Amino acid sequence: MFRFRLGSIPVEVHPSHLLVSALFAYNSVRWAQDDWPFRQVADAPALGYTSAVVVYILSWMLIVFVSVLVHELGHALASRLFGYRPSIALVWLGGHTVPTDAPGPLPWKRDLLITCAGPFFGLMLGVASLFGHILLSGHTPALDFFLRTFALANFIWAVLNLLPVLPLDGGRIAITLATRLFGPRHGPLLSQGLGLLVCVAAVVYGLRTGQLFLTFLFAMYGMQAFRTVADVLNGGKPGRVLDAMKNPLAQKLREAKTALGAGRLDEARRLGAQVLEGGDDLTVELAAHAHHLLGWVALKEGQGRAALDHFSQVQGLQVEAHAVAASYSLVGDDARALDWWKQAWHASGDRTVMHEFAGTLIRLGRAPEALKLPGVDAASAFACAERVLFIRGVYSEAAAVGEQALEYVPSASIAYDAACAHARARNVSDAMRLLRRASELGFKDGEYAASDADLASLHGHSAFEEWLTELRQSAAS
Repeated sequence: MFRFRLGSIPVEVHPSHLLVSALFAYNSVRWAQDDWPFRQVADAPALGYTSAVVVYILSWMLIVFVSVLVHELGHALASRLFGYRPSIALVWLGGHTVPTDAPGPLPWKRDLLITCAGPFFGLMLGVASLFGHILLSGHTPALDFFLRTFALANFIWAVLNLLPVLPLDGGRIAITLATRLFGPRHGPLLSQGLGLLVCVAAVVYGLRTGQLFLTFLFAMYGMQAFRTVADVLNGGKPGRVLDAMKNPLAQKLREAKTALGAGRLDEARRLGAQVLEGGDDLTVELAAHAHHLLGWVALKEGQGRAALDHFSQVQGLQVEAHAVAASYSLVGDDARALDWWKQAWHASGDRTVMHEFAGTLIRLGRAPEALKLPGVDAASAFACAERVLFIRGVYSEAAAVGEQALEYVPSASIAYDAACAHARARNVSDAMRLLRRASELGFKDGEYAASDADLASLHGHSAFEEWLTELRQSAAS
C-alpha cells in the first residue's frame, strides 16, 4: 500500500487495486494485437513482443489508476463542498471515498449529490480525452492510444457504474431514491430486485460474449442483491442475517441484541464492544451490525454524539431515519434533526415519530406550525420538546418550553415537569411557582414529589416543605 495527498485529501492505494487492474489488462491483450504497442513490434523477436505486453499492461494500469482516482476525486470534492473532510482509498478495480468527519449517515440529498459527482467527473474525463483525441489525432501512436482508451474506458465505466446495482454508484442512487419514494422497507426491496435483474442480464451477456471478467463481477453483485432481497422477504430481521454467519462472533452479537431488547444496556455495550475487538474473525457485515447495535445503546442512554459516531460506521445496513433524527436532537442540532424526523414520519406514519417531529419544531421556535400537524396532540408534542432539552441538560430552556406548553394545555403533569426543570437549574422561586400551579391543576402525590431526585435542590427550603405539607394534608382529608 502507498499513500499520498491531493491537496488536503489523503489517498491510499491498496495492492489489490494494482493487481486487479494488471489482470484486467492482461485479459484484454488478445484484443489489442493490431494496436499500439504491438504494431510497433510485429516483426520483432519474442523479447520485443514480451516488452510490448509489459508496456501494454503498465499503460492500462495507469489508465485505470487515473480514471478511478478522478472518479473518486469527484466524490471527495463534492464532500468538501458540504464541509466534510474526505479520504480516498483505491481498492480492487474501484475505490471508495469516505467523509471521515461526517457526524452520522448523510442526509439523502447530500448523499445523492456526492454519489452523482463521481460518475460526472468520470464522464468529464472521457469528454476531455475524446476532444484531445480529435484535436491531436495522428501525432504519435502512443498518444492516440492513451487518449482514445481514456475516452472509451471512462464512457464505458460511467455507463456500468450507473447501473442500479450495489455497490456501484447507480445502486446507491437507486436505493436512495426508492427509499424516499416507497419507504424504508419497500424501497430497498424494489431497488435490490431491480439490481438483481440487471445482474442476471449482465451475467447472461458476459457468458454469451466470453466476457469472463464481466460475468464474474456481476455474479458477485447479483449474489449480494439476492441475499438482500431474500432477507427483506423473510421479514428483514437482522437475526436472520446473523444466523447465516459461520463466525464465532455472530453468537456474541446475537446475545448483545437480546440484551439490548431486554433493556440490559451495559451488557449489550460490553458484548458489542467485544465483537468489534474480534480481530481476524471480524467481518465487514459483523462490524456493521455491531456499530448499529452500539449506536442504539448510546441513543437509549441519551448519548447522541456517541450514537452518531457508531451510525456513521455502519456499512451496508439501513440506519433508521428516526435513530439518526434522535441522535441529532440529542446533540442539539435540531436544524438537521428536523429533516430526518420529517422523513421518518412520512415513511412510517408513526404518531410517536410525528410528535418528535412536532417537538423539534417547537424547540426551533415554530410551535404554531407544530400544532397544525394532522392529529397532533399538543401535550405530547411539548413533552417531546421538553424531554430532549432535559436530557441535554439545558434545564432553563426545558422549563421555558414547559411554561409555553401550559399556555396551550393547562396540565398538572406539564406544570410539574416544568417545575422539575427549574429545580434542576436551581431556579427555586420559579420551581415553587410551577409546583403551586401543578397543585392548582390537580397534582396531589406529595410522597412522590418528596422522593423525586429532580427536586433535590428544593429540599430544606421552607416554601417547598410547606408545599409538601399542604399536599399531605390535602390527601389525608
